[in-house]
Amino acid sequence: MASAGKANELRMKMNRIIVVSTFLAVISMLTACTDSDDMFRSIKPDILKDKIAGGWAGKMVGVTYGAPTEFRAQGKTYEDPINWKPSDIRGSLWQDDIYVQLTFLMAMDKYGVDAPSKKYQEMFAKAGYPLWHANMQARKNFYDSIFAPLSGSPEYNIHADDIDFQIEADYIGFMSPGMPQTAHAIADKIGRIMNYGDGLYGGIFVAALYAEAFFETDIPRIVDKALLSIPSGSDYYKIIRDVIKLHNHYPDNWRAAWRELEDKWGEVDICGAGSTFNIDAKLNGAYIVMGLLYGEGDPMKTLEISTRCGQDSDCNPSNALAVIGVIRGFSELPVEMQNGVKAIGDSTFIHTSYSFNTAVENTYNYALGFIEKEGGTVRGNKILLKIQEPSEPVLEVAFPGIVFDRNISVFDNNGWSNKGKWQIREVQGRNGRKINQSIFSDRSGDELALTFKGTGIAIYGNWYKDGGKADVYIDGKLHRTIDTYYYFANQQHTECIWHVMNLQPGEHTMRLVVKGEKRPEAEGARVYITSAKIFRTEKKKNEDFRFTFER
Repeated sequence: MASAGKANELRMKMNRIIVVSTFLAVISMLTACTDSDDMFRSIKPDILKDKIAGGWAGKMVGVTYGAPTEFRAQGKTYEDPINWKPSDIRGSLWQDDIYVQLTFLMAMDKYGVDAPSKKYQEMFAKAGYPLWHANMQARKNFYDSIFAPLSGSPEYNIHADDIDFQIEADYIGFMSPGMPQTAHAIADKIGRIMNYGDGLYGGIFVAALYAEAFFETDIPRIVDKALLSIPSGSDYYKIIRDVIKLHNHYPDNWRAAWRELEDKWGEVDICGAGSTFNIDAKLNGAYIVMGLLYGEGDPMKTLEISTRCGQDSDCNPSNALAVIGVIRGFSELPVEMQNGVKAIGDSTFIHTSYSFNTAVENTYNYALGFIEKEGGTVRGNKILLKIQEPSEPVLEVAFPGIVFDRNISVFDNNGWSNKGKWQIREVQGRNGRKINQSIFSDRSGDELALTFKGTGIAIYGNWYKDGGKADVYIDGKLHRTIDTYYYFANQQHTECIWHVMNLQPGEHTMRLVVKGEKRPEAEGARVYITSAKIFRTEKKKNEDFRFTFER
């Protein structure tokens, strides 16, 4: 009996231990769910708004600092004096880096955060300002009834890897403090309006930089964390890793790092194929990171380096200083920068209903909404954000293995043939003499053909207000009907009017047949042709490239 009593007593003790342990475990779980150190981050409302203001201000300062240098240095560093003054910030009111993304913010205001991408594309397409590259093609696609995500896909947009979304994704990061998954979701919807692959990843990466910068001051760590939001197999990821590697090897010599980066990556661009012009998202993104790492948190040093790296050198310092602005907050930016922004704080950015002050206010309100939507709380003087870890998306590559081979003018006797009554369009050259610019026809059935060897071809011509339609065949099969009308925002362009990639290696024939048809608003049915770019598929130079210190 004594043994049985001891056994019962032991069981009772064990039961009490289990009950207490269970109770403590539950308490522990409940505590963890409200513990800002484990699952939440805490930030005060005034600090959050100050950081958002710092981001917008950095964007405004950076774009005006670099504006006079834009594309003045292609394949080389910019070495002329940069004479910037705080009053120049007024120029940001006319910068597409800002007013285009504010159009998307206006679409968010009008249609709601959950509106489909087509509504954002529509507002952007119908805006009254000029566009270029991937943005312009996305607008053209909208009017040709090609909507997102197809409008940014490599099949319908040869600019898929260009910088466009990278310079327009800032607002997404500003309203996603510490929330890279939220930023990614918004960016994936908006970015596919005009980009794909590395072009899309540029915007996701920049937005992730801002998301991380709200709660981190160490710039290398911010870059490392932002990289987790894009595929590790992408060229964009690889070039940023190369910048980090070069910075580690040349910590005090950004020019030496730039030279090695240029040797490896400078020619990898589909849009600018055959020239030193490079509007590729990843190369310009690398210049953002170069400015951040070598700038070491100093605003002027960051501006100087990211601008002098060249190419799209108003966009890159704009993104770089915006990251510094989020880290430091508006109140900790140099006083002259603060005063320059304050002086135009209520001035409206062209083509928008927004000023700096209203952009900050609305971005802040959207941030609060996303914080609560994602499980955080906004109470009085304390904001709790539920921690999000970055997630790597599935890899997509716009133009795998495609490299530029050669350019063939329509006036070269090198594979071209035509049927019908094609005419020559002359324009006045710089020396005052007339030069042959293109050939054109508006007669139904007139043909132009080109036989070439390669795996891709892009036909260039004029998008004009009297542009008409044509059927384009590849190897005897109809590939697509194209419409060359373009007169939106009074723009007319020499542009890629049709392309196809990833053909089998060997000889191919492209045949373009004029339809003699036009859309109602077009002033004619002419189809203008200037040249063709031929591409081939091979291992790119940078795949086996080793930096000098690795050889």
